[in-house]
Amino acid sequence: MNIQKYWEAVLRQQPDKIKPFFHKEAYINWHNTNERFTVDEFIKANCEYPGDWDGMIEKVVEKDDLIITVVRVFSQDKTAFFHVTSFMKIKAGKIISLDEYWGDDGKAPQWRLDMHIGKSIE
Repeated sequence: MNIQKYWEAVLRQQPDKIKPFFHKEAYINWHNTNERFTVDEFIKANCEYPGDWDGMIEKVVEKDDLIITVVRVFSQDKTAFFHVTSFMKIKAGKIISLDEYWGDDGKAPQWRLDMHIGKSIE
């Protein structure tokens, strides 16, 4: 499983390059919006999502049949920024299940800023 190639295909919205990474019985869960997709539905949702996208893998953890990635995703026009944490269960070298958690990047909420706690990571 070449995780770099997988994410390149996803970020470039290339359906023919995404599909081979998935087992024929795979399913995908987007927990933030309570949606479960088949592979074809996931590819359609990803590849028909408006705009042009880019990103960078920030972290990869592999343990047995599980690959966890943290990826910073952003629009090429730099108007939208997200982080996605993906849990990929692998079977026979392909993704059999994918659980993703998406979050918008942005400033801390004002109530926390008013408390004068925490500091910037970067």
